[in-house]
Amino acid sequence: MKIVIFGATGATGRHLVEGALAAGHAVTAFARSPEALGEPRERLRVATGDVNDAGSVQAAIAGQDAVICALGQRKGAPAADVTTGTQNIVGAMEKAGVRRLVFLSGYGAGDSLNEAHFVFRRIIRPLFLREMYAEKDRQEEIVRGSALDWIIVRPVRLSDGPARGACRVIEGAVSAGPSAEITRADVAAFMLGQLADDRYLRKTPGIMA
Repeated sequence: MKIVIFGATGATGRHLVEGALAAGHAVTAFARSPEALGEPRERLRVATGDVNDAGSVQAAIAGQDAVICALGQRKGAPAADVTTGTQNIVGAMEKAGVRRLVFLSGYGAGDSLNEAHFVFRRIIRPLFLREMYAEKDRQEEIVRGSALDWIIVRPVRLSDGPARGACRVIEGAVSAGPSAEITRADVAAFMLGQLADDRYLRKTPGIMA
């Protein structure tokens, strides 16, 4: 597939780029600072731009088969940047007729807040992550309000390190406790698997190791 990855230079975005290339996809990595992606490689194209610029977002999405969005808040940047970026991505996809969107959010965003453990609901989110998760809520509203074939992926607490090959969807008897975590590499692998899988189409799977 031809895919464009937004947030390609972030901690999870880098795993998405590497995993997509390893899977044989042709990747367009959208980045404000393309040098962060290292040396040029086969099947990797870098699109330099800012997600707040609708024109550069449209140019990157044109001709693609799918979009992966792993935007995160940059240190010192206004929180609204990622919401504007999400609006631009969704608008460009609808304009270009690109339907598949795999979107990275977080467990505890949207309606999953009601399922999250007590410590997260009552302490962590309101005291330490209030702004970040308010922004995730707004992003999710934009995606869910679109006519795209979207999948919103909500991982629990992220950790670094290699993929462990362990990824469980939080549903039924599987619940996330306060110590639940998952590596960014495993999140990337799960997201890439959603490019051609309709099991969670227009759903919001929470995932954990």
